[in-house]
Parts: sequence; structure tokens; C-alpha cells
Amino acid sequence: MDNLKTQGINMPKLGLGTFRMQGDACRAAVESALSIGYRHIDTAEMYANEEFIGAALAAARLPRSELHVTTKVWHENLAPDAIRRAFDASLKKLRLDHVDLYLVHWPSKAANWGAVFETLMKLKEEGRTRAIGVANFTTALLKTAVEDVKAPIACNQIEYHAMLDQSKVLAYLKAKSIPLVAYCPLAQGRIASDPVLAEIGVKHDATAAQVALKWLLDQDGVAAIPKASRRESQQANLDALKITLDDADRAKIAALPKDRRCVNPGFGPAWD
Repeated sequence: MDNLKTQGINMPKLGLGTFRMQGDACRAAVESALSIGYRHIDTAEMYANEEFIGAALAAARLPRSELHVTTKVWHENLAPDAIRRAFDASLKKLRLDHVDLYLVHWPSKAANWGAVFETLMKLKEEGRTRAIGVANFTTALLKTAVEDVKAPIACNQIEYHAMLDQSKVLAYLKAKSIPLVAYCPLAQGRIASDPVLAEIGVKHDATAAQVALKWLLDQDGVAAIPKASRRESQQANLDALKITLDDADRAKIAALPKDRRCVNPGFGPAWD
């Protein structure tokens, strides 16, 4: 599987998202994904599933160097001391001595970004996270982190799929050589019923979801973390890597409406 190189880490372009996965079902899903070849697992303190992911990672007994594990600090914990407490708790639940990527999960109007990123950079210097990054950051917030604070941002994790235009943020990230990690890459299931994507899928003996996922993964500097609990879905997402889209396919996808947002950061928890 292709990797993205960013700030000293190699991030597999296809990962497993775990939002809303809980308990033993979460553990089973992660164990399944690892057994068929996934090496990039994404979680967050807010998901309340790090403990079960930790159990799955331990059971898999894979070399730590083969795994990429991302977790995130919640917007309520962005004071320096709170970041450290949250990080320690996440690491303990994950049963790891370090994570590969630690992200600010949501922006907060109350955050002192200098202090936030200074704390994250110290965690990196201590070897407890290999890289740091952000999620749900607008271009303006990215400029604050990258240009004002000069933080070594390894990615911005945002909603991105074939039905949502993210060209403005993508252009900024590309100019700064920062990858985009796409969550909701299948638009929370809406992709599956799209007739245009389904038609392209028939041409490639694939599903609409596989077409949409490959469209994302074909883009330079873009990774995707579809949530998939069932082994069949996990395998289907892996199999999407085998599809070869052509210019005609990409033109049809480009013509799709690009305003179907599933998660609105403007009305997210940070902005209530």
C-alpha cells in the first residue's frame, strides 16, 4: 500500500476510521482490519474506544514499526496541562509507548495556539508522538498554525469526498506539502446510491463506494480513513486500490455536485 511521507512519518494512504465503534465490536473490527492488511488505525479520546483498540493492537502482535496509530485531543482539553493529561490517558488505553500522530481534534475559540502547539511539539521531542497535526482546521487556522506558530503540522484531517469541494484547503495544504486525511470519504453512505458513481463502477466491475474511494486515493497528498466494521467492507475498501480510473471517469466525478457536507465544522462543538 502507498504511504504518505510527512514530518518524518510514513502514513498508509488507506486507514481504518473508528468513530462510533464501541466495545467488543470495535475490538473485533480492528482485529479484522489488521488481519487483512490494514496498518493505519485512526481513533480519538472523544470516540471512547481507545481501550478496545489497544486490546486489538496487543492481540495482533504486529511489529510496532509496521503500525500507524493516530489519536486526537478533544477541544475541551487544549490547555497545556489538560493536553498532557489527555495524552497520557490515550497512551495508557492504547497500550503503547508512543503514537505516530497526535492531532488537535477540533479548533476552539478559547485556545492559545502558541501554547497548544508548544505542548504538542514537546510531546514530539520526548518521542511520545512521532508527529503532530490538526483536524477540522480552516485555511485561516492552518495559516496560524503553520505560518505564525511555525508548528510542524503533519496533516489536516477534514471531511472530504467526491460530493464535497475542498479545493481551497487542498490548495493551501499542497503549497505547504501537508497531506489531507479524508474522513467521511464515502459521505456517510450517500456515495453508495449515486447513479454516476455506480455507472463508473459497472465499467470497472466495482461498487460506487470503491470508485469514490479510489478517486480520493489517486490524489497526491490525500489519505482516507473510511469506517468499516464488517470484514467484507474492509476488504472492499482495500480492493478499491486495484481500480484504474481514466480521464473520462474523473471528468464525470468532477461534474458531481460538490456541496453535500456531512459534518459542518462551522457548527461543530468548538463553535457552539
